[in-house]
Amino acid sequence: MALPLPRPDRDDVFIAGVGLVGGLVLWALGLHPQAGRPLGGAWVLVPLAATAGLELVRRSRPHLALLAGTLALAADQLTVGSLATVLMFTDLVYASVRYGSQAAAQRIPVGAGLLSVTGTICSAAWYRTPDALLVGVAIGLVAFAPATTGALVRNYREAAESARLRAEQTTRLAELDRNQAVAAERARMARELHDMVANRLSAIAIHSTAALSRADPEATRAAMAVIRENSVDGLAEMRRLIGLLRDSSGAPDPAAVPALDGLPALVDGARANGLEVTVHDTRTPGRELPTPVELAAYRITQESLTNALKHAVPGRVSVALAEREGALTVRVTSPYGERPAGLRVPGSGSGLVGMRERAALLNGSFHAGPASGADGRVWQVYAVLPTDEEGAL
Repeated sequence: MALPLPRPDRDDVFIAGVGLVGGLVLWALGLHPQAGRPLGGAWVLVPLAATAGLELVRRSRPHLALLAGTLALAADQLTVGSLATVLMFTDLVYASVRYGSQAAAQRIPVGAGLLSVTGTICSAAWYRTPDALLVGVAIGLVAFAPATTGALVRNYREAAESARLRAEQTTRLAELDRNQAVAAERARMARELHDMVANRLSAIAIHSTAALSRADPEATRAAMAVIRENSVDGLAEMRRLIGLLRDSSGAPDPAAVPALDGLPALVDGARANGLEVTVHDTRTPGRELPTPVELAAYRITQESLTNALKHAVPGRVSVALAEREGALTVRVTSPYGERPAGLRVPGSGSGLVGMRERAALLNGSFHAGPASGADGRVWQVYAVLPTDEEGAL
């Protein structure tokens, strides 16, 4: 079953109507480009009407319209002729290139050019007069010129469409990059907030539990002093972070970026919270490491001490820093076992995620889990952070 033809475009209906009316006016006025042809009178209206009808399918069936239009133009040569029929045929040639397949758009201009050259040569050989060259010019105007115009317009439209698609793709990529940048910044803020506050809140939770569970006024007073100290320090760190987020200048505050120079103060704070901490730092004295490496090492050590405060059983916590083969290694071990229920502090696991992310951002490695140590079963955090320029980016 044949597929129904789609509804003609409004512009195609307009072209067909103007061509048909123009042809009827020329016929009524007796304006004909040809004379002495076999068919005279109203026969000229037959190819005119056929060509006008083909204009209605110039977009939907361009190749069929061109083929049938060629037959209509050949029939027009048997009549006195109509300029309107010829003009509408040139539009069918243009439409076949503009709206047809890519292969036809490449072949039709070439075929029209060859037809123009062949017609010129054959006419010159047959009539042997200079006027015969006008035949080739006429064929070029009727076939080659509209076909070339259609190819140029098609190429321009395709280039414009490609540019539009590239612009849309660039916009989508820019939006994707923006979303990724926002997600990365949110993850960074989450890591900083967790690392800055978790240590203080964990100490507050543990010492408040101890204060509530003991009847000794002196012990309670000491616990409340630690709670107050951690509360004040935590509030100061929160204010510093909020100030950094509100700063629109983009210049980082050196005080807000901790480094390994602050490791002694970090260890002293952990000892004040009740941890027994030993430090083994074998790094070269005075050697400066890239800022991202020092920040990651500091935060990993800080989070490890916080986890030891929350989860480790009583015992010695060891912090070891070493530099070898272009990498800084951070190893923190704490006693591993069942902690008394009253002193437990719930954890979310985000600390381990943050440490692993910090190491991954530096192209380093990270591992955390139970291990066997000199003092028995321990929980070990081990990170390798490259110190070369490529790894520290």
